[in-house]
Amino acid sequence: MMERTMAADVAKRMDARVRLCGWVDRVTDHQGRRLVVLRDRTGTARLVAPADVVSAPRREAAIEVTGTVVPADAGDPGGPGVMVLVDGLVESGPVAADLPIGVGSPLEHRLDWRFLDLRRPRNLLVFEVQTTAERAMRHYWAEHGFIELHSPKLRPNPNRTGRELFTVPYFDRQAYLVQSPQFYKQMAMAAGFERVFEIGPVFRANPTATSRHDTEFTSVDVELSWVHSHEEVMDFEERWLRHVVSAVQADHGDEIARLFGVEVHVPEIPFPRVPLEEGRRLVEASAPHLIQPPGDLDAAGERALGRHVAREQGHDFVFVTDYPEATRPFYHMRTQPGSPLAMGFDLLWKGMEVTTGSQREHRYDVLVAQAEEHGVPLDPIRYYLDCFRFGCPPHGGFGLGLTRMLMSLLGEDDVREVTFLHRGPDRLSP
Repeated sequence: MMERTMAADVAKRMDARVRLCGWVDRVTDHQGRRLVVLRDRTGTARLVAPADVVSAPRREAAIEVTGTVVPADAGDPGGPGVMVLVDGLVESGPVAADLPIGVGSPLEHRLDWRFLDLRRPRNLLVFEVQTTAERAMRHYWAEHGFIELHSPKLRPNPNRTGRELFTVPYFDRQAYLVQSPQFYKQMAMAAGFERVFEIGPVFRANPTATSRHDTEFTSVDVELSWVHSHEEVMDFEERWLRHVVSAVQADHGDEIARLFGVEVHVPEIPFPRVPLEEGRRLVEASAPHLIQPPGDLDAAGERALGRHVAREQGHDFVFVTDYPEATRPFYHMRTQPGSPLAMGFDLLWKGMEVTTGSQREHRYDVLVAQAEEHGVPLDPIRYYLDCFRFGCPPHGGFGLGLTRMLMSLLGEDDVREVTFLHRGPDRLSP
């Protein structure tokens, strides 16, 4: 069989006979000729044939075409360029009925027919960007000596607050779907792996349907040994993210601008740092109608802080630091013994939280005491606590939500637009 030519390469094959495969983007008849625009993952190609020789395929039919690349006719509605003079067209995948969705269909309806919705070039670009971003992440990790983990997704006990858990039958007992690989990353530090990463699914039984939450999503997790401050963790993350954004900008910046209307800016480092209480004061000064919850910022407050940093410092990113230890997990190290503050941080990107991280507490006695202060039962996490009894190095790390990163990169305001198949309280299919 003749080798396939991609739509983006047709112009390079002038006067050659080619074979194209793709979907029918649109069909028109013009002066006795049938004009078909074929779309594949690289772009579009114009096809032309006598209308009485090639029957009109329906829009979105999957077709295979053979023909010769020729200059476009001056009178062609598509304008100058090249076209394929068709000598054979096969409908490999005919369309059986009118399409159930269009570009203007409501998002909820489009999600019912997600495989059709994903055919749009705009949606294809989302996952090309995701692929490039993950490739750049892995390249940076490889260059800096990281080991990849694939941690279990079934746990014997909850690993967060005991809320938002999915419980599943597990033979003669219950198991829980992981909400984070946190404990396993720390076990790897105790095992001497020193630098690890994982890209994998996590599950949160959040009953609230919002534009930035889902019940299953991909978490990007990093843990590093021999760090002595959360500042070192933030330093690593900002260098890593700069590398990732730079790769996306180089490979897709023009297409993102064309299809999403967003300019991808490679961030300067260091990223701004704002202690939580200062951030709350800035929000109250710039948006006094927003009343923030004690010891935290809500989504509206994060957006307000992001706007302030962008306006005053010209930066899309800001680390929020110095959270009260009572609001952070028990395994976050405190800034000093007896301090009310934890060595943790959140990273906001264009006003949306994309990362939570910290310096971890690695000293067994201190960790046990902090767990007891937080009211965490010790027996169910004994296997975790044992990791710190036999020589564990100081360490820290972070977790980043992949879909939130894509939302920030592409300027999307709904996580469902950047998720292959969304899972939420009211959606379990397709």
